[in-house]
Amino acid sequence: MRRFFTSLLFVIFAVTSAVSNENDLKPNIKEFTLENGLRLVVIPDRRAPVVTHMAWYKVGSADDPQGRSGLAHFFEHLMFKETNTYKNGEFSASVSAIGGQENAFTSWDYTAYYQKVAPSALADMMKFEADRMQNLVVSEELFLPERDVILEERSGRVDRSPSAILSEFSRAALHVNHPYAIPIIGWEHEIANLQIEDAVRFYKKWYQPWNAIIVVAGDVEPQETLELAKATYGKLAATQEPVERKWTKSPRPVVAQTLEYKDERVTQPSWQRTFRAPSYLIAEKGEAEALDLLSTIMGGSASSRFQKEIVLKQKLATAAGAFYQGSSRDMSSFGFYGVPRADTKLEDVSKAIEEQVDLLLKDGVTQEELDRARQAYLKTIIYSQDSQVTLARIFGSVLANGGSIEDFTSWPERLRKVTIEDVNKVARKYLDRNRSITSRLLPKEG
Repeated sequence: MRRFFTSLLFVIFAVTSAVSNENDLKPNIKEFTLENGLRLVVIPDRRAPVVTHMAWYKVGSADDPQGRSGLAHFFEHLMFKETNTYKNGEFSASVSAIGGQENAFTSWDYTAYYQKVAPSALADMMKFEADRMQNLVVSEELFLPERDVILEERSGRVDRSPSAILSEFSRAALHVNHPYAIPIIGWEHEIANLQIEDAVRFYKKWYQPWNAIIVVAGDVEPQETLELAKATYGKLAATQEPVERKWTKSPRPVVAQTLEYKDERVTQPSWQRTFRAPSYLIAEKGEAEALDLLSTIMGGSASSRFQKEIVLKQKLATAAGAFYQGSSRDMSSFGFYGVPRADTKLEDVSKAIEEQVDLLLKDGVTQEELDRARQAYLKTIIYSQDSQVTLARIFGSVLANGGSIEDFTSWPERLRKVTIEDVNKVARKYLDRNRSITSRLLPKEG
């Protein structure tokens, strides 16, 4: 199953696929709340006779019980098994039989399941999805073999990948004392000790209508979709009262850390430095937008400082960039990375990046850089076309994280209001080298 994260920029990509013209960035979207608390979001998109049906649950790996990491991800597997109504695999077989597509993904903040089918199959998808929301069978015969599958998945995805190993420990260092430090797939020793009772408690606690958001995008009518939802999801009664999500907080970072991992399997060294930064949901007014533009100016485009100076002019790196991960419920990250050319030392690349960051902190960005970055964003907003699945997943992810439709529609205007002072302020506020995590991936010397 695939997992992915989305920035607010991707949200706008998707929104513009459903707007009528350049001057109208408000998508044709309808929201409903059923009596049992389930939220329904309908996004008519009639470019093709297809519909995407997506069920989001406001529970992710950050909600795994202490010492039981991997439970949220475990349900990516278990939800495709057996229910009291349908046999093991019957849901997936039905989707496949009509030429549909399905998948699921887990993040630290949410878990989601989707199907892409013909509009005539929407009612059946709702029936199946509503059924496994409350009638999932969690038995020893299904649980234990799937635990072994997940352990093998972790082995292939993480333990056999030096970059993934380093990434896990770097994230743990960045988000100390916070559940974001725990891998989505879970730690191996904790996955191995998961018991069927853990899964049953988790399922009953979180897989409830009040904790679900159903997003339907495609060739549909909102009112008809609402009636289908009432006839399926609307029949579900909550078996547990709503639960407040309580997470521990990270202390204010005051110490710089460097993590170095050497492995004989490494063929391409790399360097990365990350800083804690607020997400769109919790940032002060204008900060997240400024961080997005800062990442573009420094290393997020072909005309960025890193690209022009380090990759093209100095020819030190095959890749050098910046990133801002703004789509989470809590503190997220901002960072820089570099990959040296074959004839270049890793230290030369990291030094060149640090010099550019020092120059940024000293002199700030220019109006020309800001205007160019903002124009690139806004052009992408207007002209980008995205898939229907992306359209549904982006709305779902932001709503599941506590955002709103207004966050989508007001983003371009907020972007236009960002000044060079705003960008320089967030750079100096969050890019403190003395509060960073530096990661170095190197080949193991003989």
